[in-house]
Amino acid sequence: MRLTEFHELVDGRFGSMRGRSMLVDHVLSSMGRTAAQAIEAGVEPRDVWRALCADFDVPREEW
Repeated sequence: MRLTEFHELVDGRFGSMRGRSMLVDHVLSSMGRTAAQAIEAGVEPRDVWRALCADFDVPREEW
C-alpha cells in the first residue's frame, strides 16, 4: 500500500480532520507509538492501517 492510499483510507473512514488528528495523537495499542511515528520509522502503511482499524473497531472487511 502506498502512503497516498493510506491517507485516502484514513480520510475516507474517519474524515480528514479527525483522521489527521488520530495519526499524531492516538498511540496504537499494538505498536506503542502513533501512526505518524510508525510510518516515519518505516513501518508499512498497510500494517499501520490494520492497527488503526483494530483500535477503532473498523469492520474486518474494510481492512
